[in-house]
Amino acid sequence: MRFGPIPTDVVRAYQAGGRDANGQVPERKVSDGGGNPCRHCLKMIPDGAEMLVLAHRPFPAPQPYAEVGPIFLCADPCEAGGGEAVPEMLASTDYIVRGYGADDRIVYGTGGVVATGAIPARAAELFGDPRVAYLHVRSARNNCYQCRIDR
Repeated sequence: MRFGPIPTDVVRAYQAGGRDANGQVPERKVSDGGGNPCRHCLKMIPDGAEMLVLAHRPFPAPQPYAEVGPIFLCADPCEAGGGEAVPEMLASTDYIVRGYGADDRIVYGTGGVVATGAIPARAAELFGDPRVAYLHVRSARNNCYQCRIDR
């Protein structure tokens, strides 16, 4: 399995001032270094660094299950993160891990709060279900999109 970021072309469009999922220009803020995970490099945005705050829809098209929510990105271009290891930005104690089908809709019964260290095992278990095409990792407190996991 592979943890993946928001695609670089999408991120570069936001960094260039492109409109977000709500049709707004991303807001520019300064990170306090605490809880601002970049959904592209999959690292925490350092204290004092500029960041973007915007509404993102991590799905290819609007539909009833295509949740839109706030995310943070590095304001300056950063390298795409991802790989087999749990990203360093997943610094909380737990997250929601939820399965989606090839139709980009929630596979009911797959979502649940998982301890951060147990995410790989839970992902492997969910990928045993043939209905699951990919997974989202989301904040357990606010349901904010963090990253995607693919087989």
